[in-house]
Amino acid sequence: MSSVKERILGAVTIMSEADAEKVWDLIQGVFALNNAETTAPTAEELAALKAYKNGDPDYIPSVSHDDLMKELGL
Repeated sequence: MSSVKERILGAVTIMSEADAEKVWDLIQGVFALNNAETTAPTAEELAALKAYKNGDPDYIPSVSHDDLMKELGL
């Protein structure tokens, strides 16, 4: 077993059940993302990304940073 896997197993054995569930959710998320299909962005998404990257003062995200962090539980 690799040293990374050993460290992971060691960490999991001493963490709380709640923290272990969070780690499991992260692992599942990684596999889900690796198997997700790629889709091309729409013209509207590309325009929003361009406005964001260019610092357009009229650009307003559909979700605030604070709301996103709350939604993610962070």
